[in-house]
Amino acid sequence: MSIKSKENSIGAWAFLIGVILALLIGISTTLIPIPALTAYSAQIYGILLLLGLFVGFMNVTGKDSQTFMIAGAILVIVSKFGMESVTGSFVGIGVGATVSSVFAALLVLFVPATIIVALKTVFSIAKV
Repeated sequence: MSIKSKENSIGAWAFLIGVILALLIGISTTLIPIPALTAYSAQIYGILLLLGLFVGFMNVTGKDSQTFMIAGAILVIVSKFGMESVTGSFVGIGVGATVSSVFAALLVLFVPATIIVALKTVFSIAKV
């Protein structure tokens, strides 16, 4: 029986909820219209932004910050370029707008988290 640390369980749940919300809002805007999600999409994007800030402040510390920044930067870059390129390539099968919307929602979650972790790392290096 292994002992698990509970120090990051709230941050892990916030991250998981954020990814699920990003997928739901991305899919609900175009592919499967869910009226409640579409009506409250601005509030859901606000929640995603707050979850991103929370994950950046609380969930990533110390030795994990470098790994998170690399993964976060890759996710942000791929999501941004994916948003622009996927709409033209998947037009024929009708999922381009959905995939682009999912990428946009993931950007709302990951950009603040990555920026916060990067700033925390720079300040820890500068020892301010």
